[in-house]
Amino acid sequence: METSAVGGTIVTPVRRRRRFPGTALTWLAVTPFAAWAVARVAGLERGSFPTQLMTATPYAAAGSLVPLLIAALGRKRAATVVALLTTAALGFSVLPRALGTASAATGRPFKVMTINMLFGRADTDTIMRLVREFDPDVLSTQELTPEAVSELDQAGLKDLMPHRVLEDEWSAGGSGLYSKHEVAELPGFLPPVGHRMPSALVSLPGGAPIGFVDVHPYPPLGPQVTDWNAALASLPSASADRVRILAGDFNASLDHAAMRGVLARGYQDAADQVGAGLIPTWPANKRVPPIITIDHVLVDRRVGVKEVSVHDVPGTDHRAVLAELIVP
Repeated sequence: METSAVGGTIVTPVRRRRRFPGTALTWLAVTPFAAWAVARVAGLERGSFPTQLMTATPYAAAGSLVPLLIAALGRKRAATVVALLTTAALGFSVLPRALGTASAATGRPFKVMTINMLFGRADTDTIMRLVREFDPDVLSTQELTPEAVSELDQAGLKDLMPHRVLEDEWSAGGSGLYSKHEVAELPGFLPPVGHRMPSALVSLPGGAPIGFVDVHPYPPLGPQVTDWNAALASLPSASADRVRILAGDFNASLDHAAMRGVLARGYQDAADQVGAGLIPTWPANKRVPPIITIDHVLVDRRVGVKEVSVHDVPGTDHRAVLAELIVP
């Protein structure tokens, strides 16, 4: 402010500094994670891309700590509350898989191994080494080709696991169950949706036979997401009259509503039960390390889980899953 030579007062406006739009940017950071949490908890993923994206929920859970920190340091109370609820919701969805809740069980030991062979290209020597070391009662294979069947038998699988229900094909659609014990095929047990998924009764000594399904739905890519949902919905519910085990490449993680729907029908994820539920199984043997968990062994809730381990197999983009179970 100053006095003019001709009288009067000259007022110079004070320039106000533009404040950094901290509130808007804070909400910009918080909102995507909050929306993710709502979609995950409520099972709202729809369509191919949101379904594929949902497999990254463990990483979203870890990433949600960043907007929480931003909101807290910026003293944005409302945003902090939303960010805190978001982190809690995602954390409770993911963390139990790393902690495990399995309790002691008694019964018959039952070992399961599952491997997606990537058009039959999985290394036969590695598979046979795992079979000899782990000594599974049942080997569940996906993308099993006639050539792979021949190579496995020549390597000794025919002697170690002589009983089998094979639906091999020269494509990704082939699958097959190998067993140390006698098996009875269950033709037509599942509707023909997606890849072949053979089912059988395994005559495990010491009790009633075990129902077993080799699982391999289409991946939820593009229009195939419809068949993916249908295949998961077609999987049998657990039964009071029969212990059932579902093992294979589900092309789904525990963050998918469709997969949780399968669990709600009387199953539990074996890896989840022993704190190994966050070990990724795909894509293996790539420049990018495995990042998502889509290969599973689901067991009747009466089945105990002693141990689950995951192993690399050259030649395929999936890791083998080995589960040591106790069947009542």
